[in-house]
Amino acid sequence: MTDIQTLYQEAIKFAAEKHGHQKVKGSENPYVVHLSNVAMELFAAASHTPGFDLEFAIQTALLHDTIEDTATTKAELEKVFGNDIAEAVWALTKDPKLLKDYRLTDSLAKISQCRKEVWAVKLADRITNLQKPPKNWSKSHITEFYYDSIQVLEALKGGNEFLEKRLQTKIEEYKGYCGI
Repeated sequence: MTDIQTLYQEAIKFAAEKHGHQKVKGSENPYVVHLSNVAMELFAAASHTPGFDLEFAIQTALLHDTIEDTATTKAELEKVFGNDIAEAVWALTKDPKLLKDYRLTDSLAKISQCRKEVWAVKLADRITNLQKPPKNWSKSHITEFYYDSIQVLEALKGGNEFLEKRLQTKIEEYKGYCGI
């Protein structure tokens, strides 16, 4: 069996290559900073979650945006990382063929059919995204993101208690940006 450090390195190198010069929204940070932050949330959650498959979760976290945000295909992910990882990343991918208002709900429905570690990746992703909003976001966009975050938390209740508490705290902090 491959050690977690090697799995992490293989996945982050693949993701860094695929995301190329992409930046974290509203910053000059390379996109792999976001991916590493999501993975860090999972490292923390694993020590509070009995039976947590950290190897699977970390690879999924580091690759979670490759299908949605790059030219990477599900078949390519399956060839390099196996079917389980490819299916997990696919579940975490919003379908661009759907109207924008339905994409999150559809993705959450796919995630709910997956292992709890996939739920944990989505929770960790949302935790990481609930930072100070980019300057170019309108109040309505910020408020929409706030309510979408509540939707994520509600849909994935029971997925990972540690991450749910973290997300609840982040949502409360983010509320201040909405002016609600």
